[in-house]
Amino acid sequence: GVVREREQLRTYESDGLASYWRVPALVVLPETADQVRRTVEACRDAGVPFVARGAGTGLSGGALPHEDGVLIVLSRMRRLLEVDIENRRVVAEPGVANLSVTDAVAPHGLLYAPDPSSQVVCSIGGNVAENSGGAHCLKYGFTTNHVTALEVVLADGGVVHLGGDGKSPDPPGYDLVGAFVGSEGTLGIATKVTLRAVPVPEAVRTLLAAFPGTDEAGGAVSDIIAAGIVPAAVEMMDPLAIEAAEAAVHAGYPQGAGAILIVELDGPAAEVDQRFAEVEAVCRRNGSTEIRVARDEVERALMWKGRKSAFAAMGRISPDYYVQDGVIPRTALPEVLRQIEAMAAERGLRVANVFHAGDGNLHPLVLYDGDVPGQAERRFDHRRARRRRGQEARHAEDVHPGRPERDAAPPVRVRPGGAVEPREGVPHAAAVR
Repeated sequence: GVVREREQLRTYESDGLASYWRVPALVVLPETADQVRRTVEACRDAGVPFVARGAGTGLSGGALPHEDGVLIVLSRMRRLLEVDIENRRVVAEPGVANLSVTDAVAPHGLLYAPDPSSQVVCSIGGNVAENSGGAHCLKYGFTTNHVTALEVVLADGGVVHLGGDGKSPDPPGYDLVGAFVGSEGTLGIATKVTLRAVPVPEAVRTLLAAFPGTDEAGGAVSDIIAAGIVPAAVEMMDPLAIEAAEAAVHAGYPQGAGAILIVELDGPAAEVDQRFAEVEAVCRRNGSTEIRVARDEVERALMWKGRKSAFAAMGRISPDYYVQDGVIPRTALPEVLRQIEAMAAERGLRVANVFHAGDGNLHPLVLYDGDVPGQAERRFDHRRARRRRGQEARHAEDVHPGRPERDAAPPVRVRPGGAVEPREGVPHAAAVR
């Protein structure tokens, strides 16, 4: 399919990073790898830049089109080509939704571990481009740990296969699959992805612990890891994040909590039971005011629903917010969160914190109102101050829930052959999402 009408093209003008937008000159919706190859070849021959797009759920501007180029939308390539239970492998096209992989192998006692918050709709191709993680990446790793082979269309239209048949646990030669995953579209377009499935754990136990503040919650996280416990997930939310999640999905989080932790353990039942008791004890030693243990899958799902809805839920408490993504030592969590709170107070802004506490992966969300003069500028002051204080931001994004107004996009640099380089002015940009 081809889209030419401007009003229809506007559907594809941005991804989840709506602050930056650009209407593409043309949209192509291939249904096969050969159609992708021929489209790229045509772009090469005509000297036209191209960008590939998956589901468009990304928050880093990865699917931002080129206004004089072609946007190759892979959402129609959504077939599962092979489900190999014996070798625990699934071969998927790039438009397959993340959760669909688990759905395909679940009847056989398997799952696909990477679980971004948007896993119901985000695509495998986008996950590969961005090396997506999710709440359970602490134990299971990121997308790169679960991709074993790739079919890739290069910028000149050539097709290469990386990783062999994807069934070998350690194929010979350089780790070209590892180099491609997370390359943000700069190396080519994945048209076939071989994924590793893992067994469903024997036991899964989840608790929610409330604390007076982030200091106590951060201390609990450090003590859990220091005790040699590796949870499947450890997530933290502060009062603003809790408020937004409650307004959006009514998860039933403790009222008045200064912070909450969601801790999940999985594995052999005996080990999980022992480690779970240790986690509860650590939380109590660090001043937990309430501990709730999920009694069944319904309660577990509700605990996670609030966390996984937190970013989108910010629209309930702020017209705009600026998402940041940084990594710090776990032991620095209390101090860094205090610094964030102090910087926000200095600038008259609110900052919500919801993040992967187990590996120190912070997601401060700077809340502001773009209609109030000066607030948008102060959000950048917040980022610069954060960097001056020694914390490295990996990428940052503006999100405007329900707002039609968006800034013009920064320039794009196009390499010979049509491949798109990371964009100036768009942090953590990508060409495939």
